[in-house]
Amino acid sequence: MDENNKAAKVEMATAYDSSSVESKWYKYWEENGFFHEEVDKDKQMFSIVMPPPNVTGALHLGHAMDSTIQDILTRFKRMQGFNTLWVPGTDHAGIATQAKVEGQLAKEGTSRHELGREKFLERVWDWKAQYGGRITQQLRRLGSSCDWERERFTMDEGCSKAVREAFVDLYSKGLIYRGNYIVNWCPKCHTTISDIEVEHNDRDGNLYHLRYPVKDSEEALVVATTRPETMLGDTAVAVHPEDERYRHLIGKTLILPLMDREIPIIADDYVDQEFGTGAVKITPAHDPNDFEMGLRHNLPQIIVMDKDAKMNEFAGKYQGLDRFEARKAVVADLKAAGVLVKIDPHAHAVGECYRCTTIIEPLVSKQWFVKMEPLAKPAIEVVRDGRLEFVPERFDKIYLGWMENIRDWCISRQLWWGHRIPVWYCEKCGAEICAKEDPSGCPTCGSENLRQDPDVLDTWFSSGLWPFSTLGWPEKTPELEQFYPTSVLVTGRDIIFFWVARMIFMAMEFMKEVPFPKVMIHGLVLDAQGRKMSKSLGNGVDPIEVIEQYGADTLRFMLITGNTPGNDLRFHPERLEATRNFSNKIWNASRYVLLSLEDYQEGPRGELALADRWILTRYASTIENVTKALENFDLGEAGRLLYEFIWNEFCDWYIELTKPRLYNKEDVLARHTAQSVLLEVLEGTLRLLHPFMPFLTEEIWQNFPVAGKSIMTQSWPGIPAYQDTVAEGNMTLLMEAIKAIRNIRAEMKVAPGQKVEIIMLAADKNQRAVLENGKADILKLAGGASVELFESLPEKPSQSASAVLGGVEIYLPLKGMMDLGKEIARLEKEISLAIQEQQVLETKLNNPGFTNKAPAPVVAKERERLEALLVRKITLEERIKELKQG
Repeated sequence: MDENNKAAKVEMATAYDSSSVESKWYKYWEENGFFHEEVDKDKQMFSIVMPPPNVTGALHLGHAMDSTIQDILTRFKRMQGFNTLWVPGTDHAGIATQAKVEGQLAKEGTSRHELGREKFLERVWDWKAQYGGRITQQLRRLGSSCDWERERFTMDEGCSKAVREAFVDLYSKGLIYRGNYIVNWCPKCHTTISDIEVEHNDRDGNLYHLRYPVKDSEEALVVATTRPETMLGDTAVAVHPEDERYRHLIGKTLILPLMDREIPIIADDYVDQEFGTGAVKITPAHDPNDFEMGLRHNLPQIIVMDKDAKMNEFAGKYQGLDRFEARKAVVADLKAAGVLVKIDPHAHAVGECYRCTTIIEPLVSKQWFVKMEPLAKPAIEVVRDGRLEFVPERFDKIYLGWMENIRDWCISRQLWWGHRIPVWYCEKCGAEICAKEDPSGCPTCGSENLRQDPDVLDTWFSSGLWPFSTLGWPEKTPELEQFYPTSVLVTGRDIIFFWVARMIFMAMEFMKEVPFPKVMIHGLVLDAQGRKMSKSLGNGVDPIEVIEQYGADTLRFMLITGNTPGNDLRFHPERLEATRNFSNKIWNASRYVLLSLEDYQEGPRGELALADRWILTRYASTIENVTKALENFDLGEAGRLLYEFIWNEFCDWYIELTKPRLYNKEDVLARHTAQSVLLEVLEGTLRLLHPFMPFLTEEIWQNFPVAGKSIMTQSWPGIPAYQDTVAEGNMTLLMEAIKAIRNIRAEMKVAPGQKVEIIMLAADKNQRAVLENGKADILKLAGGASVELFESLPEKPSQSASAVLGGVEIYLPLKGMMDLGKEIARLEKEISLAIQEQQVLETKLNNPGFTNKAPAPVVAKERERLEALLVRKITLEERIKELKQG
């Protein structure tokens, strides 16, 4: 849009149609480079990195919430004048992407092994080029104002260089090593997977009680297990050292049934005396807890399964059986041998591969690991000393609890797609070579017969470098110097351990400072019943479908409001309808205001009316409170404040209060003053709302008679110096009086078009003056035929409905329109509620624990509430008495 060529005539449709404006404005923003800023040392910077979604992914509600929060913060800071950068990007998603391409190959009747590694990787890159941009296009649909000119991919040239740099550096320091360790193994995907890639689902199973005989004794130990097939690899049975039942057996030997192998009885504090029999079989090669116990007690690791989850040669006669077939055979043989004591039904959580749902098999194998203890220490210290804070603060404990008990990190994956481990083996002398550049020969013997390690790195390794690799590290780029450390990280509560923690310790190792001073944690989006959304439950919601039906702004605002930081959000479809109604309210109000501005010319205002002084004061407070909420990352509260101000104060009250002046074209100055205040408040409020509802606000703002190419390049509203608390109080009184009259009319079912007589009693001179000056507003907004105002009345009007508020009594003589019995019942109900509140307050004020400990102003305020309540109760009782007499 040409900022100097805005139409004087408003051309807004009668109804807002999100589908007709969203693509138009996003294209306009992107084409004009509004999302991109060059490094500017003269400006304070704000930077944020997008948690990179999987390149295979499609937008889900978690992404939508995450990106909306980041976009709100980014647009807010951009409007505040910061040198702003929001880095977008995607993750190469090793397992998921490889599975996609392998699926394609299977349909073609071939496989990656038939293609070979090089050809297969070409196919993956082709797939990425064709399908990998889907989620970034969907993020655009949401309105995400990231700097797409700086979009990154975890396997682009720069990120790949950073990965090599980090790996070689850690390797050279002895922090990366290769060894046998227990890992999560997927027998179908044929790779290790990280803890976050394991989904635990409850399954019905059995608890098998087995009798292990003590050598050279009549005694036996009974153990309980859910996986009897793993007993073939048992190397010990453990009991708690303080368990009196078994203390005399510690150090003795058992005979392992079926295998006829001797195994020791050991003592370990890890054993739960209350679970099962209190004696636990230990299989170090097939259970992560047993593995750790095995290390403590120097137990052998006997692997009885291969990588297809079939029993191997160490499983004896069960060799070749699938693990579940082996379970049936083992149980049958145990029963036949008299070893099986009993079988109890037992539901328990079973780990499954997130990609293919195959049950995970814990397996000891040779993998690459990162030593975590030295890396975890500085990452713990930065949270303890406050250099890095979680919002909300309670997530500190969750983070610290995990970091203080962290195990070495398995970083190798048995895949072809990913960052290949930069280690080569000399086939001649056996040397191990780790290098940033591919070596041409062995530095030890000179042989050129080198073989690169076939494994690739865990995806989390590259994403752990994300806050600085995306800015050019290991090069010292201007972007790295200006935008690192980033300002805040926004992410879900379910990813603290797996991504946030790794970014923190990687940053402390390579950048020597935190990657961000704040981590804003949001909850998960659940269905209306509080369940996680999943395909199996059929309760998922497609954000793109929501956008197409309701618009991106409606989805954004719904996800942000009605929730507090860190807590999960339940998705209620009816909230979308309510938020769309809010959008329509803004549209209709803006259209009305803009139509009333068609003859508006800038110029000095006349005397401000009470409503003008009130709305300007409320506008200033809204700016201050919304800004404060955004600075504190309380986006839900910021949205609530805007909703209340726009819907209730601006639309429902101020616009209505200005109509008499706008329609009165004879009083030019009064009309101009109302127009001027409407323009100032609405235009500024749209800027406040823009980070939340970017499309709607842009479409409306482009019709305003103000300069600028886009609302998103306008400055954030400063807090006006204007404050008029007297006007605020007076306007509150006037509005409460109007609301009280409206309530009486509604309760008495007075027809909307029927005018009523209004009698008001106000002993206080100031209150009386406010109501006197507001008579015209009361008549218009409360449907009054007349308003009579008195300092005192010799007798209260009979046969009238009434209300009492803050020293003002309101009477509506309904003259036959009132159901007398109904009015008395209403007043009696008010008295009953007043008595209940009175009892609560009296109990509170009679409690020394409250009156002695609470601050004096708080106690005084409660006493004032009680006194006002007693006055109100007496007034209501007198009114009932009068009605009964009348």
